Amino acid sequence: MSANTTSPAAGKPSGPGFRIPKVPFWAQIVAGLVLGVLLGWLARGQDIGWLKDTLEQIGGIFIRLLKLAVAPLVFFAILVSITNLRKVNNAARLASRTLLWFMITSLIAVAIGITIGLLTNPGSGTGLSPKDGKLPENQGSWIDFLTGIIPTDVITPFTELNVLQIVFISAVAGIAALALGEKAKPVLDLSEAVLELLQKALWWVIRLAPLGTVGLIGYAIADYGWDLIGKYATFTADVYIGCALVLFGVYPLLLATVAKVNPIQFFKGAWPAIQLAFVSRSSVGTMPVTQKVTERLGVPKEYASFAVPFGATTKMDGCAAIYPALAAIFIAQIFDVQLGIQDYLLIAFVSVVGSAATAGLTGATVMLTLTLSTLGLPLEGVGLLMAIDPILDMIRTATNVAGQALVPVIVSAKEKILDHDVYNSATSSPVDEIDSGREVPVPA
Repeated sequence: MSANTTSPAAGKPSGPGFRIPKVPFWAQIVAGLVLGVLLGWLARGQDIGWLKDTLEQIGGIFIRLLKLAVAPLVFFAILVSITNLRKVNNAARLASRTLLWFMITSLIAVAIGITIGLLTNPGSGTGLSPKDGKLPENQGSWIDFLTGIIPTDVITPFTELNVLQIVFISAVAGIAALALGEKAKPVLDLSEAVLELLQKALWWVIRLAPLGTVGLIGYAIADYGWDLIGKYATFTADVYIGCALVLFGVYPLLLATVAKVNPIQFFKGAWPAIQLAFVSRSSVGTMPVTQKVTERLGVPKEYASFAVPFGATTKMDGCAAIYPALAAIFIAQIFDVQLGIQDYLLIAFVSVVGSAATAGLTGATVMLTLTLSTLGLPLEGVGLLMAIDPILDMIRTATNVAGQALVPVIVSAKEKILDHDVYNSATSSPVDEIDSGREVPVPA
């Protein structure tokens, strides 16, 4: 037998025909994290300016590519998701249950954030003072939030990437399409085709996530350094601990007691979306992966196509619950402002009602300014947190996305439409499957 052929008995390629096995996507992400840390440390320690600039450009290009698809993706995803509800029995009940569980999990998350903040006093002993703060470029208020939902025209929300207004336009279009019935079918067919096109293009961007990880993590370390992180050590630890408690404590408990499913199996299925969210810091950018893993967890496709896009723009346990609660306590302590019980109740209210202000984009500045303005705290406090924000945003977004996959599983289980066989067999990564060109059917 020639050395260039493959032995059927051995079942392994040999000689020059040998192929290097593909590296799993999660391993690529981990490798990107490690390499980013090393390059960032090298750039900062040796003061290598060109390396720092290169890392910034690599990370920036990856984020810009993700944002490039945000506006049309949100519009068509929300429009199609609303019209897909016509294919689901008890659509109104499913929608209301979804919203209810969004609120319940947000309340739990904000309660954890407040508790951790009261126990650890993150603003004490930092060495920071009010003079270190500065006013944010973008601010949020209840008037801006309520009046800003309705756009002045249909073009500006897309050019300025106002996701909340895009959601409003797409929701109106979706409801109108439902009212028109068969007359709207050509528009819906086109919308579904465009959505698939956008998701396919976004998959290509997602495959660049390991490279984007190198740039984003490397630049964060090169620019901020461990010294700066040290000033925010308690606050940073609080955010990560709070998100971890929700992610690995509250969510598994809800899965085991409410949905009555195996929590470990949930993380096996949802992990590709969670890890991508950690790197990309964008719920909307992660949305195609989130929807895919949710379907692979046994949630009916028609319901998942509504719940996930809805959650990607409104369900923010990390950015809109844990983080603003801790940040408000942190800033109040820096500026020596005493918070009372009524203030903590306001934080909870803002977290539940105003979470749509985060709109699934990177960062949570608007949500934080909305919280601070409601409490009457100095908005200069936002400037204190901007330096450390990218480090915090990774775990916040990962928590957001996990919650966006969790709620459809819980609601499906409660409504007895969850495919338990599919849920219990969800072990493979859709990112790996797309990367290798394989398509695996998901439940209809």
